[in-house]
Amino acid sequence: MQKPTKENFMGLSPIILFMLLIIGSGMMTQNFSSMPILVAFMICAGYSLFLNSKVAPLSLTEKVDIFCKGGGDKTIILLAIIFLLAGAFYAVTIDIGARDATVNWALNYVPTAYLLPGLFVISCFIAFAMGTSMGTITAITPIGIGLAESLSLPIPLTVSIVVGGAMFGDNLSFISDTTIAATRTQGVQLKDKFKANLIIVLPAAFVTAVCLLMVDIDGSSVVTSNDYDMWLILPYLLIICCALFGMNVLGVLGVGIVSACVIGLTKGLFT
Repeated sequence: MQKPTKENFMGLSPIILFMLLIIGSGMMTQNFSSMPILVAFMICAGYSLFLNSKVAPLSLTEKVDIFCKGGGDKTIILLAIIFLLAGAFYAVTIDIGARDATVNWALNYVPTAYLLPGLFVISCFIAFAMGTSMGTITAITPIGIGLAESLSLPIPLTVSIVVGGAMFGDNLSFISDTTIAATRTQGVQLKDKFKANLIIVLPAAFVTAVCLLMVDIDGSSVVTSNDYDMWLILPYLLIICCALFGMNVLGVLGVGIVSACVIGLTKGLFT
């Protein structure tokens, strides 16, 4: 017979927090629709995952499984949550200028002769960090077109470089929705899929980079880049490090979103 669960007032704290977020933000802004219900829910859900029982403490993975089972099929619910959080991370990092800072940082240190392999590596890194190939293509293609015009290169060449790098990064990303779907349905760890895919795609990426080095570029052309702030690149680096250390994917996305929000608020990048 299952032992009855002892009541605990802290179990009500997520509901109280939810009410405080909705009512408090409404009173402060004089607009009760200023705090989106979904945002308040995700904050409270994240907070509830930090709660634990002193008698029978659970790991984060176990708590996530319980949370997802409460919503239906745990794999489908987890995928939906990851999809929402990945979209939130992508949107917040774009708003604070993390993508542009990464590109400008790379352009400052990549010589003209290596700009095409550099563009490929930039696309790989951003897709790997954001977990979306389509988002990377949308973000980096205008930069690729600008490079093509500056260096008198065919535009289809630079666009294809961006697409190739985006697919490479998304294929290996720890927060890609397709990666999560593959690992959850097959019952394998994220790092195992990463290692298996790396063996397949790394040689192709290396050959691609070598081929791009052979493309003649006008050495007299000067590609200008804007200033950048290294702090804006930090959310990308954090999620990659956390994923490599084996943190739960929800924790990885949570770290990325919170760090991007803190940086944006600290630097006055948000209203």
